[in-house]
Parts: sequence; C-alpha cells; structure tokens
Amino acid sequence: MEIRPLRGYRYAGDSARDISAVVAPPYDQISADTQDRLYAMSPHNIVRVTYPKDADDKYGDARRVLDAWLAERVWRRDERSAIYPYHQTYTVAAQSITRMGFVALGAVSEYARGAVLPHERTHAGPKRDRMDLLEATTADIGLLFMLASDPGGELRRATTPAGEPIAEARDLKGELHRLWRITDEVTVGRVRELMATRQVIIADGHHRYETAVAYAERHADAAHKLMAFFVLEAPGLTILPNHRLVHGIQPFDFDDFVQMAARWFDVAPLADPLHVRLENRTIGVVSGPDSALFTLKPGADAHIGWPEKTSPAWRGLAVSILHEGLLRPLLGITDAKLDAKTHVDYTADRAEAIQLARDGKYQAAFLIAPTTAEELQAVVRGGELLPQKSTHFYPKLLDGLVFHRLGE
Repeated sequence: MEIRPLRGYRYAGDSARDISAVVAPPYDQISADTQDRLYAMSPHNIVRVTYPKDADDKYGDARRVLDAWLAERVWRRDERSAIYPYHQTYTVAAQSITRMGFVALGAVSEYARGAVLPHERTHAGPKRDRMDLLEATTADIGLLFMLASDPGGELRRATTPAGEPIAEARDLKGELHRLWRITDEVTVGRVRELMATRQVIIADGHHRYETAVAYAERHADAAHKLMAFFVLEAPGLTILPNHRLVHGIQPFDFDDFVQMAARWFDVAPLADPLHVRLENRTIGVVSGPDSALFTLKPGADAHIGWPEKTSPAWRGLAVSILHEGLLRPLLGITDAKLDAKTHVDYTADRAEAIQLARDGKYQAAFLIAPTTAEELQAVVRGGELLPQKSTHFYPKLLDGLVFHRLGE
C-alpha cells in the first residue's frame, strides 16, 4: 500500500483541544435522531457536510457550508505535511482498551491489483450518495478503517507519538479519540517504507473506498484517499457480532422451529442468553419467553447446502452456520431477502437483541459469536467475501478529527 502524508484540515474554531462538539460518527451509523443530536451540538459539526439533512439540494448545501467554514477559517489547513497517529481508548466488558493507528493518504486501486482487499459486498445506492456528495464538495472527510499486518511491531513503533495530542474528542458513546501529528520527514519516510509492501484489508468503508476508486478514474489528481490504518495483531481490534433480529416470517412457531433444527443441531435449554459463551458452532435463539442453545452436530456440516466454492474457513464462521444451517433452509431467508432488508435487522448489542425478542418486537433474536481477526484474514486472503453484516468493528472512527480536499 502506497501512502502519503497530508496537510490536513483541522478544527480551529476555538483554542480548546477537546473538539467533541464538532465530530461525528460515519454516515452509515447516523439515524435521524442522531443527525438531529449532532446538528444541535454545534453549528460547526462536521455532520453538516458528511451527512446533510434532506433538502432540495442537500449536496449543494454541504458544499456551501464547507466553503463558508473554510472562508471563515473555522477549519484550517496545517502548514506542514504529516501523518496523524490516532488512538481510541474504549471499554469492552469492563476492560479499558487502547487501539493505536495512524491517518494518512492511501492509494486507491481496483481490488484485482491486490493492494486492498474487501471483506463484504457493496450496494449501488450508498455509492451513488457518496459520489454525489464527493462531486459537490471534493471533501475527503470520512476515514476508511484499514487493517495491515504487523507481526514484528515495526509499524506500531514507527507511528507511536510523543507528547500531548493536538486534538481529542469523546464520541456519542463516551469513548475517547485522540490525534497527534508527526511531521519529521525521516519518520514519515520510514512509515511509508514499512507500508509499501503491506497488503491492507478494509474493515469499514467499502462503499466509500469503491466510490473513491470510481472518482479517481475521472479525476487524475484524486488517486489517494484519507485512511486510518490499524494493525491486525495489536490489542484493540475489537470485532463485535451483528446479532440477527428476524421479523415477517409467516408462520413462525418456536417449537416447530426447534423440531426442524434438531436434524442438524443439538438443542438445549438456555437460561441466561445474555451471559452464555457462544462458540462458532453454537447459536443462541430467543423468541418471546422461550430461548435455546443450538449446537451444530459433528458431521452435520456435510449435509448443509453451502454455496458453491466456499472454503472450510468460510463455512466455519458462526454467521455462515447461522445463515446456511438455519435462516435459509428453515425460514426461507435468502440472500435476495437479506439484500431487500425485508426480514432481518441487526444489532451488535446482545442485551438489546434479547430485550427486543422478549418484548415481541421481533419474532426471534439469533445470537452469534464474533468473527475473529484470524477468521477474517483466512477468508479474505483466500479471495472470498464474508457473509453480509459479519462484523461490527468497535468503536467506529470519527469524522472531523482531520480531513483532506481532493486535488490539493
């Protein structure tokens, strides 16, 4: 992966290092309520550019807002090119974790070239939206979450910052994000050298990456995209599962479902779905007052109608077992129905999934184990894509810590 330093634009509206009021989650994590909340936090919140409210000319509105901010020097461009170490300190299962990476410009190219590997499919609608916004604003704001292998730790050591951060923010979940700046040319050169031979995997940002590739085909000066790079082996690569919430299945009866599933799964009572430890071959199911633990029987793999040309690594994923062993054959939930979003919703919050199923707002919640970093690599480096919504990387990266204008 070829990377370059950048003269980033950063918030300069006041002298405070804390810029929590002006940052925002990625656009695809923003509901209407969240959008309203971000708008109310500050007249300079970056959401006004990254995810403007619907209007007759929302993309033009985003451009006019950004132009006004730059004219007023609310956002200013750094004087020197830099890479920007980016740390996220967050809490999972009562444990504090710090994920350490850095922001730079990364070269965009077609997947066939092998420098960048995807792990999920994309859809046309979000890419049209991102392209329209990019054409209107030329603002490269949304950070792509990229993963690189660094087993020896050289990359982590080269990008470890010194001194105090230049900016910090709390996201809407209260997690801490901090940004530094490295301008030393020798250090920057060393990081570029270390990255030059590394293949990277997209964790979050597939639609924005593919939009950037398409944009670069028409704009020769836009061959690089703003990216945040994190290492696969370091502490802090937290991947949460996306639990499935099923609705609209007619008829659906829990006892009948258990009987049908018993052909391939051992079924046991599940008294505490919130705290049960789930493995790849185990799936928790909650439906109203009922709950059970489904464990794939030894040898049952051979009887599941796996998609053609899928590898053992792909078939071993908890999400693959769920979809191909339960949802598709027993409930008729096909890939087409998943794409149409007619029968399945998702949440990374297990407690929320359980409560929604208990309250009858969904027919059932299917609880799964998370995809691990090792499983992700095994599938992606084998040339496959993971099933839809296989991963939820936590926490999400923030828009507005630093951004780039294409063509500069």
